[in-house]
Amino acid sequence: MPPLIQVLRIENETHRQMALEVMRAIYRDEKNWVQADEKLVAAGEISDPCISWFVVTSDGRPAGVLRVLYEPPLDLYQTYGLKFVDEGTDLEALLRRSRIAEIGRFAVLPEHRRSVLVAVALMRAAARETVQRNFTHYITDVFEGEKHSPYEFHTRVMGFRMIATHATGELNCPNRRLTMLLDIQSAYHRLRREKSWAFRYLTEGWEPRLHERMMETVPAPVPQAVAL
Repeated sequence: MPPLIQVLRIENETHRQMALEVMRAIYRDEKNWVQADEKLVAAGEISDPCISWFVVTSDGRPAGVLRVLYEPPLDLYQTYGLKFVDEGTDLEALLRRSRIAEIGRFAVLPEHRRSVLVAVALMRAAARETVQRNFTHYITDVFEGEKHSPYEFHTRVMGFRMIATHATGELNCPNRRLTMLLDIQSAYHRLRREKSWAFRYLTEGWEPRLHERMMETVPAPVPQAVAL
């Protein structure tokens, strides 16, 4: 029998401890990116209306986590010294004309990495809330050359494209950061057009109004992700 996969929005200390179990194993012990619990999953973020944490369980045991930061501050990205793939990109204009949510702290325990279901379950929960809140784009960073980077998942399944690089960030990792952007509506239409299993899984349980919102205007095709 396949494992029972469930996703919880983290709303209390019990849920936070479940997320910490995953984050300690991955971000602290395996990667050495962050050490302190408060930096792994800050207690104050659980009640912050601009932040959502999700934890996925497999047969009741924590298996992965993900965080969404809504409307990330512009100065956060300015401190990174981004080098844009398209040198004409205006970050301030991009953030001003779009409702962008930062998706990150994406961590899946080693025993669940062979199956994409844990990762997709997290993205399904995050995407539903993001669309409900009328956000239009996701932005994220992945580490170039990192062994367990979600780069392939983000580009091949979700449709993220690389827009910039930067050398430093808040995590203790020497690898160059690849900043990636996803137009959520464009991703919706691409997956729907391809009749992808990911479309059915990611939109399972959506209210009709969410589909209607995605269908209001058919967006122009999204450029292919930059090859590394």
